[in-house]
Amino acid sequence: MEEKYIYYNNLYDIYSNLLTEKERETFEDYYQEDLTLSEIADNNSISKSAVGKMVKTILEKLDNYESILNIYNKKQQLLELLKEEKIEELKKKLKKVLDN
Repeated sequence: MEEKYIYYNNLYDIYSNLLTEKERETFEDYYQEDLTLSEIADNNSISKSAVGKMVKTILEKLDNYESILNIYNKKQQLLELLKEEKIEELKKKLKKVLDN
């Protein structure tokens, strides 16, 4: 479960500007402030199910942005390349990342 939080926070860092202000607030309340769905619902005078649906929609949007733009995946691949010590091997792997 913690991996999921880290993953979506990373996607949020990349794609948050593509979300609406209300979606950003809800994501931050749930994933960064660790509020429950009920607490978010009470704070915004909406139902718990509406908050749950909004969180699900936000995650779907973040997944969709990543599937199209692939920024997070490329970043992870580049971070792995930083560990490579052999320059020729690094060049090969870098070219592979760029070609994808």
